[in-house]
Amino acid sequence: MSAVTTHSSLRPVTTENAPAAIGPYSQAIKAGDLVFVSGCIPLVPSTMQIVAGGIVEQTTQALANLRAVLEASGSDVGRVVKTTVFLKNMNDFAAVNEIYAGFFGAHKPARSAVEVARLPKDVLFEIECIASLKN
Repeated sequence: MSAVTTHSSLRPVTTENAPAAIGPYSQAIKAGDLVFVSGCIPLVPSTMQIVAGGIVEQTTQALANLRAVLEASGSDVGRVVKTTVFLKNMNDFAAVNEIYAGFFGAHKPARSAVEVARLPKDVLFEIECIASLKN
């Protein structure tokens, strides 16, 4: 097996304000004028444990983690271009949508939302995004 190194045009993003990666991936990667944020799940950064509660608490925590990674990259919530939301149960969509709408405010990035069979650590919600780095 050959050693693969990160191309010099790609810049990994790390922050202690969001959970550390729990596998062989980066919290985010900057490429050109974009940042690609890995899936954020509702782990509390200081404990690496799933936040207590249900879909409301898990969605709120995962979005806080997303914000932390975006800010560490030099971007922010208002520059998110596209999100992908993963739900354990599509019946939670209305509750998630309410929290999501409050998080993004008047900004409405493109979005996909899918129900999945299982998420890492059996959480109920995960979100990833692509955001602009341009001011």
